[in-house]
Amino acid sequence: MVKFIKGNFAKNRVFYQIDTWNEQCLAWLERKGNYQVHNTIKKRPLEVFALEKPHLRKVSSLLSFESNHGSSITRTVHKDNIIKYQSNRYSVPLGTYEPHGDNIVHVRIEEDELIIEKTPEGELLAVHPLSKGKGQLIKNAHHSRDRSKGIQAYMDTVKASFEDKENIQQFLDEIHQRYPRYIRDQLQILQRTVKNFRPFIQPALHVCMEKGLWSANDFHDVAKHLARIQGHQDTIPDIPGSGAISEYYKEKASVRELDGYLKILGGA
Repeated sequence: MVKFIKGNFAKNRVFYQIDTWNEQCLAWLERKGNYQVHNTIKKRPLEVFALEKPHLRKVSSLLSFESNHGSSITRTVHKDNIIKYQSNRYSVPLGTYEPHGDNIVHVRIEEDELIIEKTPEGELLAVHPLSKGKGQLIKNAHHSRDRSKGIQAYMDTVKASFEDKENIQQFLDEIHQRYPRYIRDQLQILQRTVKNFRPFIQPALHVCMEKGLWSANDFHDVAKHLARIQGHQDTIPDIPGSGAISEYYKEKASVRELDGYLKILGGA
């Protein structure tokens, strides 16, 4: 409508003041703009509007000055549960991204914090310190943890992948007792190990139980090591219980005589 007025009525007319301009515009619409037959539809717009008017529906509420105070910033959640804001990346909880959802979240700034919400002033998803740099990843460690299950249900899921139920239960109970605050992280590592090294999880569990390696990271390292040596050794190597798994763990660094260092440093 604005383009129609500007390109027809306003073209080649001199503007003096807003009141007369509005009066002339409305008069032009009544006698010509909406009254003459339109070349495309071959009808008068005034008559067509009279037929359509009873069927029109309200599409939005009236705008008010109060409703425009706050600014609504939206961002798209990516597959890795990350949003981008001012050349930086910020994490949101695992599961926020939905394959068939709209994946739109709302962002607002309060002081030096970036607040991410599902809807404006609605469900809080994350609060991050606002980064002043560029290209940085600001991530909350809790966002990568699967909280859709309880701890016991999560442990049962991991346990189902093992044949030796008694040993895996003892192993899970032990890491739960040793790492109560990080049990979800431990279970995630176990799940990833089962996925990547499934043929070796049973012998890896046996080694961990025998050597007292009560850690998901140790279990992962043992399974990875067994996968690496597959087809090269018939027996499981003697793995130290207090260090990283390596075939050279028994090697010792050579020791030089003190005279050599004194000579290099210029001593007597």
